[in-house]
Amino acid sequence: MKGVPDAPRCGFSNAVVQIMRMHAVPYESCDVLADENIRQGIKEYSNWPTIPQVFINGEFVGGCDIMLQMHQSGELVEELKKVGIKSALLTAEEAKKENSK
Repeated sequence: MKGVPDAPRCGFSNAVVQIMRMHAVPYESCDVLADENIRQGIKEYSNWPTIPQVFINGEFVGGCDIMLQMHQSGELVEELKKVGIKSALLTAEEAKKENSK
């Protein structure tokens, strides 16, 4: 990402941070602005031209646009489930259903 989670340095990085926070997903980040070799290297590694880039269990998922689509469609919850992560949004939805009974 550009910047760090507490201080993203572009709107796309900020959007991904907000998505991760909504789902309460633990993650690591790397400020590509701190090292040009990392900035270019990650683009070559993933064959994806933009930053931020999201990997789940080492597998490239996409950038901000893909993460936003996955979040909006609910697909992100399913992808997180596959790697053993329960989204906070799922937990909130389950609690809402339980309270309405």
